[in-house]
Amino acid sequence: MRIVVTGVTGQVGKALACTLDKLGTVIPADRSVLNLAEPSKLCVALDRLAPDLIINPAAYTAVDRAEGERELAFTINGEAPGIMGRWAAGRGVPFVHFSTDYVFNGQGERPWREESPTAPLSLYGASKLAGEEAIRKANGPHLLIRTSWIYAARGTNFLRTIARLAGERAELKIVADQTGAPTSARVIADAVTALLASNLGNLYERFAESAGIVNIAASGETTWHGFAMRIVEGLRARGIPLSVQSVLPLRTDEYPTKANRPHNSRLDLTRLHGVFGLTTPLWSEALEPELDELAEEMR
Repeated sequence: MRIVVTGVTGQVGKALACTLDKLGTVIPADRSVLNLAEPSKLCVALDRLAPDLIINPAAYTAVDRAEGERELAFTINGEAPGIMGRWAAGRGVPFVHFSTDYVFNGQGERPWREESPTAPLSLYGASKLAGEEAIRKANGPHLLIRTSWIYAARGTNFLRTIARLAGERAELKIVADQTGAPTSARVIADAVTALLASNLGNLYERFAESAGIVNIAASGETTWHGFAMRIVEGLRARGIPLSVQSVLPLRTDEYPTKANRPHNSRLDLTRLHGVFGLTTPLWSEALEPELDELAEEMR
């Protein structure tokens, strides 16, 4: 099986490229191979790669910058996935695409189910929803994976930002009224690989049974403030010297951003367990190996 994985320089793509090799030949497709900012070239590139399975975590993820770069965000997150989805549908190639909790309005406290009404608050969220809709319209064998609060020991993300700031500042102020499940790229890659491995013989049926969409995130919940506290405590427990003395809670309206952020990023994981038989670790447990790796780098 030839598995094309896009976005391999990103957190999820890099993790997937490492775990999927047990299922077949992984073809890592960075921008030099598949550039989602140039949709007109995608079909020719896919013809050349001849995949049996496409995994697409590549995306435009600059949430605030998207407010001023609408065309680019919609090209990468909306138009390009639609073209890839149509190419895959025309050849019966299963297509796995990643989306986000930002497609919802972020209100309330109940976890979002796959069938919950969508109403994105930002251009980024709208662009990701456009990609979902384009893939559904292509009507091929597909699985949309919604996830949230992604981080890893490598790359640019909240974990590494907090580690850096905690080493530089005596006081941090972190938003405490947005709730979700910090989800490591490792958790996502392990879940996706297990999902595919156990259903390789009947992917079409499983994708159809899930209505072509499933939430994947770590279990449990916290706030960004709670996440930051756990990072600081975890690094200190590993002997990393930090300057920070206090991590103070902040309201969203005290930290204005160009794009509106959801207050509720909880994702319901019932379908992941019921259809695919998978459970994910608690976010706090999944954080431990990432802290181990980061602490090793910081020593």
